[in-house]
Amino acid sequence: MASPFDGYEVEQALRPAAEGLAFDLDVALDSLVVLHARVPADAFSAETLGTERLGNGIVISESGMVLTIGYLITEAEDVTLLTNDGRAISAHVLGYDGVTGFGLVHALEPLDLPALPIGDSRQLRGDDPVIVAGGGGRAHAVAGRLVARAPFAGYWEYLLDEALFTGPAHPHWSGAALIGSTGQLLGVGSLQMNQEGPSGQVQTINMSVPIELLPPILDDLARGRPAHEPRPWLGVFAHDAEGQIVVMDVSTGGPADRAEIRGGDVILAVAGETVTDLAGLYTRLWALGPAGTAAPLTLRRERDVFDVEVRTSDRAARLKKRRFN
Repeated sequence: MASPFDGYEVEQALRPAAEGLAFDLDVALDSLVVLHARVPADAFSAETLGTERLGNGIVISESGMVLTIGYLITEAEDVTLLTNDGRAISAHVLGYDGVTGFGLVHALEPLDLPALPIGDSRQLRGDDPVIVAGGGGRAHAVAGRLVARAPFAGYWEYLLDEALFTGPAHPHWSGAALIGSTGQLLGVGSLQMNQEGPSGQVQTINMSVPIELLPPILDDLARGRPAHEPRPWLGVFAHDAEGQIVVMDVSTGGPADRAEIRGGDVILAVAGETVTDLAGLYTRLWALGPAGTAAPLTLRRERDVFDVEVRTSDRAARLKKRRFN
């Protein structure tokens, strides 16, 4: 069976070599699968994430639990796992956590694949060697290094106190495994982005979610329970630049849309407290209370500055519920 990632192989010179490693590289790579998810066209996330989602999964238990990045499986009604030996195995969604970004599925028949041991990314130091790998074996693995460990704020109301940035970038990074020098799983691939170096050169890198965020919520995810209390959600897509937060768009029918916030508005303050970047916006917003809390915002629209109160909601409440057959 051909891999959906045929034609997106890693350059030969960037692939990891097995020699000198403290673990069996091929056994570790057998723990990676390609994950294909299908989402209904009327799903809340279909407009932004599409209905056909392709990425990777990481086998973390011999019982068939597979870890991935959550946006691949959000509202999915059909999930297929493709193994390196050519098998296609159906899986069902166990859970998705919007706070960390992790997602978990379970294979519906035996995978007969090794589980990648879970480590702790806090052991990583700057410039340490790592491997970023997806399904498909060595041709879909990158030998790289830790570029940075830093906070990350996403435009979709997402914040990590600490994210892992590695380079060179993996060409199909979603749900890819960040593997440390002892063969343990240290993170899960989420994004590809550009970083400008000191001399102006631009390097493409990956952002991964640190794996130590998983153990505290794994039992809840595996049981299909919410891993965190719902946070207040505005329904804005925003970016920060030069000390201001600019709304790019709003989620149709969401709290900001109902409050008539629109693209181009600048968010100046939350509950009277000035905010100048996304991390500050989210931190202040989430400190107001649970989902459903009223969020007093100060906005600038062209030359007008005004206050508006947004009744927040729980983003997860808008997602299609999983069906059990």
